[in-house]
Amino acid sequence: MPDDLLKDLNPFDIFDAEAARLDRHFSGLDEAGWLRPSRCDGWTVRDVLAHLAGEEMYNQACLHGSVQELMSRLADEGIGGYNDFNEWCVRRRGDLPVEEVLEEWRTQNGATREQMRALGPDALLDTMAGPYPTGRQALHYGSEYATHADDVGAPVSAQEAPGRLAWRVAVGRFVLAEQDAKVRVEQSADQIVAAVDDVTATLSYPEFVEATVGRLPASHGLDPRVASALRCLA
Repeated sequence: MPDDLLKDLNPFDIFDAEAARLDRHFSGLDEAGWLRPSRCDGWTVRDVLAHLAGEEMYNQACLHGSVQELMSRLADEGIGGYNDFNEWCVRRRGDLPVEEVLEEWRTQNGATREQMRALGPDALLDTMAGPYPTGRQALHYGSEYATHADDVGAPVSAQEAPGRLAWRVAVGRFVLAEQDAKVRVEQSADQIVAAVDDVTATLSYPEFVEATVGRLPASHGLDPRVASALRCLA
């Protein structure tokens, strides 16, 4: 059952760990580091931080039951979709000192994580997709933070890498099942076999994670039908 994939995971610890990883990395950057390209097309490392800071508007709206109000306000400003919102968040922080943006993100995200943990995993949040359990939302946020940590080159120690990879595989499989993705996934001790119709692909765990978050390079050669079906967390 899909829920069994998550039974050993603490979503709030995962979210905290990935936020701390980003904070450590951001805190040590110089000007050249902030301007370095990230894996997000067209975004520098600084742009990724601005995106994360702006995203807290949505995270807080989920916590306070005001998502529809936020969407209405954004629509009034001509911001009509997720990509528009992301780019708007980056643009409106483009002229601010990076230290100010970092403090904004650090403060707002710290409040988000504290409030989510206090609610507990089974409380329901107001999201764009409707009421959704806080614990599962925290796993979505943790996955996004892990992806962006990789995007900006935040280090992962050899000690924590296996556990981090394991939970990311579990969350990817869970979300594919949750979304009723048209892909069959089988997991063995060290690989994932994914099938769409008559097309089958064998992926290592890291490749599977990269596919679920849309970061597998085109040069990998994964059949586009399988790649599209596996992308569920980006």
